[in-house]
Amino acid sequence: MTSDQRARRRRAELRGRAAEWFAAAMYLIRGYRIVAWRYRRKTGEVDLIARRGATLAFVEVKARRDIDAAIEAVDPRTRRRFEAAARRFLSEAEARGALRPDAFAVRYDIVAVAGFRAKRIKDAWREGE
Repeated sequence: MTSDQRARRRRAELRGRAAEWFAAAMYLIRGYRIVAWRYRRKTGEVDLIARRGATLAFVEVKARRDIDAAIEAVDPRTRRRFEAAARRFLSEAEARGALRPDAFAVRYDIVAVAGFRAKRIKDAWREGE
């Protein structure tokens, strides 16, 4: 990998982290509590897990040059890996006694970020779609 490629990758990583902070702020302002941040397992990754009342929102954050490109980046493969990680989180939390998954409405959200603009899509898809 060349130094130029490393620099581009580093900038993309920083842009992604900033987008996650922006998304977290959006959820906090709306009264959610961030339960987990950058939850990673071999099966996949969930950028944010937010809770408000009996709702657990599993949030995929995408930063691109425009909002539509960010939304389109959440393709079927990404969704499958995301869902697998969400299921893993729920089973681990249940095993720890931290929560009962059947007591929560689970939702998959997308936060698309482009520059200083963001669009939150609540309940962006259903599992298995």
